Amino acid sequence: MLELKNISYNAKDDLNKEIIRDISLVVPDEKLVVITGPNGGGKSTLAKLIAGIEMPTSGKIFLNGEDITGWDITTRARAGIGFSFQQPVRFKGIQVLDLIRLAAGKQLSVASACDYLSEVGLCAREYIDREVNSSLSGGELKRIEIATVLARATKLSVFDEPEAGIDLWSFQNLIQVFQRMRENIKGSSILIISHQERIMNIADEIIVIKDGKLDRQGTREEILPGLIGTASAMPSCMKSM
Repeated sequence: MLELKNISYNAKDDLNKEIIRDISLVVPDEKLVVITGPNGGGKSTLAKLIAGIEMPTSGKIFLNGEDITGWDITTRARAGIGFSFQQPVRFKGIQVLDLIRLAAGKQLSVASACDYLSEVGLCAREYIDREVNSSLSGGELKRIEIATVLARATKLSVFDEPEAGIDLWSFQNLIQVFQRMRENIKGSSILIISHQERIMNIADEIIVIKDGKLDRQGTREEILPGLIGTASAMPSCMKSM
């Protein structure tokens, strides 16, 4: 379980500019939770604070009851927090097999690495020896990155706007990947930053962040109707794709 207690964050270039304001929330075990809200509301910043890319100005972060507030991204990754960027990183000279083995932290067999690719809907024999470079599309990179998260066997997987920069076909495949992850979520949690109604439709809980503050949190059934039924409550770029 991830717990944030009174988390605040001020911009590095303007310490008077508060981006995250006194947020307290819980991401329960074995749940798929979506954070949504208007653009510029602090969602991606909150994800980076959870991953350890940024450090809070004040407040505490706990993972399974342990205070991880001062831990950097590497230490948090070792503790079981995985982070997926909006734009996956390309690694010239590194093959997909190498990347999955690095994520797993062990010398996986080719067959085991292929299993992770299959889980994200990629034909393993076509991708296992590919280089992680510009020859791969945005959708392919997204799914390979998710395969590395699966290989790492994280306690908490954080995805920052995974729909960014991919086409409709890739987005449909991405939804299926998240649905499969949700079905096999034993012992872990999934946190997705997203505006997309179709992603929110598979969530167990939805958290709304507005103006750097926690606006509301509840089950999908409690929160989603208010977001899609009231124009003023809906993030300006929310769409179904």
